Amino acid sequence: MPLTQRRLHAEAVRRLREARPELVRPAGEPDLAALLAVREAVAAEPGADAVQAVAVVHHLDPVAWVREAAVLALGLPPGTAAAWRRSFTRTVYLAGNPRNLLGRYSFDHLAEDGSVGWCAPAPAGSTAGLRRLLKLFTSTAPFPVRPPGTVTVPSVPARHDGPTRAPVHRDVYVAVSGVPLPLGLVHLNHLVVEAVLDGLVTPGDRLTLRSVPSLAGADIPFAALRVDVDRAHPHQLRAYAALTEETPHE
Repeated sequence: MPLTQRRLHAEAVRRLREARPELVRPAGEPDLAALLAVREAVAAEPGADAVQAVAVVHHLDPVAWVREAAVLALGLPPGTAAAWRRSFTRTVYLAGNPRNLLGRYSFDHLAEDGSVGWCAPAPAGSTAGLRRLLKLFTSTAPFPVRPPGTVTVPSVPARHDGPTRAPVHRDVYVAVSGVPLPLGLVHLNHLVVEAVLDGLVTPGDRLTLRSVPSLAGADIPFAALRVDVDRAHPHQLRAYAALTEETPHE
């Protein structure tokens, strides 16, 4: 199905309904203005049960990020994963060297190369000290365009729930035209962790990250989309990242 505004809107409503069904009116689907109003309301009043992950970013390798984000999400207990979904997989990105913080702060997952340290989703107060110490990860640079790169999602010992299946291969697309690096990272992260929570990505899967200018007009069967307001056209939606349907493992 082409990535029309109608399809993008349906995907945005689906995500809202799965995360917070009580925010979707029983009769009819909310229009774009209503969707944006709901998002602003949740941001202003996240609720007593809201949680957020924290990522301390030392340096960014987008391909490696796909693997590390998947590992974090795969290792979450079911209750934590459910709470994070209700919080729309909110993640705070901080700039720093996580290895230099060991001993003062603990990380639930630390990349082997030290590129990123993750604090698993928890109430905001649990990471208040870390967030006061470090600045937000910001940059005016565009999201990097690099040749396609493939990672294999590793096994996570703590994960025991759910049936297993044979590994598959999927492509992860990220749209980069007019997208600054931090924003592209946000969209890529949402796509990957929510694909894990949905069972679309499991250990052993191979994921190939592909940077493209835009996903508009893409004639590819997608299993998941990351949809948000188009920065260039605020009255429209845009697909910022996408995960393809599975293909046989090569």
